[in-house]
Amino acid sequence: MSASKPAQKRLTKEFVAMQREPPPFVWAVPDEKNILTWNYLLRGPPDTPFAGGEYHGVLLFPSEYPFKPPGIKMFTPSGRFQPDKKICFSMSDFHPGSWNPAWSVATILTGLLSFMLSDEMTTGSVTSSDPHKRAFAARSHGWNLAQSRFREAFPDYCQPQPQDLPNMGEKERGTSEPPPQLASPSLSRSSPQQSTPTAKPTTVESPSANASNVPPSAVIPRPRKPEENGLNANRGTGWMATWRQIIWEKWRWCALIALAVIVSRISTSS
Repeated sequence: MSASKPAQKRLTKEFVAMQREPPPFVWAVPDEKNILTWNYLLRGPPDTPFAGGEYHGVLLFPSEYPFKPPGIKMFTPSGRFQPDKKICFSMSDFHPGSWNPAWSVATILTGLLSFMLSDEMTTGSVTSSDPHKRAFAARSHGWNLAQSRFREAFPDYCQPQPQDLPNMGEKERGTSEPPPQLASPSLSRSSPQQSTPTAKPTTVESPSANASNVPPSAVIPRPRKPEENGLNANRGTGWMATWRQIIWEKWRWCALIALAVIVSRISTSS
C-alpha cells in the first residue's frame, strides 16, 4: 500500500514536528521504505508500574490518512496489552467514527500512553497485577534487544542499558534542565535515521572540582575589596573633605563675629 499525496505530506510534516518537539516519554520514526508504517517507543513514567520500561510498537496508517485512523500494536510484553495484537481505543482504527483528522502521531501516542496507564479493559488488553507489570518493565529492554525489528528500527537504542528518549518529562515534572554548556551530546536527541555530527560542547567545571590539580602559580588571586584590606580610599577621602568643610565653616563664622565687633565699636565711638 502506498501513501496518498495528502498522507505523504502530512506524515512528513509530523516527522519534522516529532523531532522538533517530541511528547513526554514518546518517540517515533517512520519506516525508511514505507512512510505509512511508524515504529514507536514508549518509556514508562516514574511512579507508575511501568517505570523504567521500554515498549516498542507500530502505527499502521491507511493511505487515506489523516482522514482515517491508524491501526496500533505493541510488540513488547507489558502486562497491559497483548503483544503484536491490535489495540482498541478511541484513536485507533477500531473507532473510525470518533477519529479527528486534527490528531497527529504525537497525539495518538500520548493518548496510547495515557490509556496504558489506566485500568480500562478493551480489545487487545490484558489484566495483570502491578508487580507483574514491574517485572515486565525490568525485562523489557532485554526483550527488545533480542528482536530484529527493534534493532532495525532503533539502532541507536541498542545499548546494554535503556537509553533516554529525547523528552523524558523533565519540564512536566518541573525539573530544571541543565545549562547548554553542561549538556552532553546524545544521539537519541536527533532522529536515529538522520543523526548529524555535533560539536563537542565545552564543559564548565566547578572551581572546587579539580582544585588539588591546579598549580599555585596558575591560581589568579581574587582582587580584595578595600574593606578586606582594612582601608577604604573613598572613605578616607570623604573624612578629609569633611574636616576641611568644618574648619572652613568655623573660620568663616569667626571672621563674621570679629567684623561685627569692629563695626559695633566704631558705631559706639562715633
